[in-house]
Amino acid sequence: MRVFTTPARLAALVLATALLAGCASNGTQEEEDEFAGIAERELYEEARDALDRGRYPTAISRLEAIDTRFPFGNHAEQAQLELIYAYYETNDWEATRAAASRFIRLHPSHPQADYALYMRGLAAWQAGRFSLERLRLIDISKRDLGASRDAYTDFSELVRLYPDSAYAPDAEQRIVYLRNLMARHELHVADFYLRKGAYLAAIERGRWVIENYPKTEATRDALAVMVEGYLGLEMRDRARETLQVLIDNAPRHEQLRGRTFQPRHVGAQSLSA
Repeated sequence: MRVFTTPARLAALVLATALLAGCASNGTQEEEDEFAGIAERELYEEARDALDRGRYPTAISRLEAIDTRFPFGNHAEQAQLELIYAYYETNDWEATRAAASRFIRLHPSHPQADYALYMRGLAAWQAGRFSLERLRLIDISKRDLGASRDAYTDFSELVRLYPDSAYAPDAEQRIVYLRNLMARHELHVADFYLRKGAYLAAIERGRWVIENYPKTEATRDALAVMVEGYLGLEMRDRARETLQVLIDNAPRHEQLRGRTFQPRHVGAQSLSA
């Protein structure tokens, strides 16, 4: 049904639209006027002072103004670096990663490109962590690991591209932690498959851990998963071969009683090597 608008109603709509547009314009104008006439150097000094005092929102507003108003100024590159840090200090992980990615894209050969890459990884690291983990109330390996995988990729790239970077040693330690975390996550999925009777899928998860995370302790549990998966498929010869590897590498594994394997999820008899 077509709706007709009376002249009075039309006039009211036009007035309301004009008022809304004026409000939006005033808001934008106020933001622009806040730093109008302020020189780049002065803005940067104000930003640095705010950073030193821990007043990060104030620092961010000045640094963003430098980035917008003086994109080719004397302090432009340093302001972009400071923005990465300021965003990080306000726990804005997404903005930190975006600012770091932008800096790397614009200045790939900059002497502090390694810092930007490190901060990008650190932001993903923080995004993937949960405060309750520190209290050991939850296991983050059971959660979605998208951010943690991003951190793993960034830290690995840092070590590969900048092996002599001052940030490389810390990145290497975090890589070890993340590698174990992701391996444990795969094992949680494998256990789920065993409980559901998806034995082939469980075996593939176990093999994935062994092939992709060979330096983690999780490889021992991955072997146990494969033994149990083969038992579920009634492939006892393959299960016995894998069991021998488990005994050789982890003779004290919790599912071993001497040289006998005790299934946890599969309703099968114990298996001896």
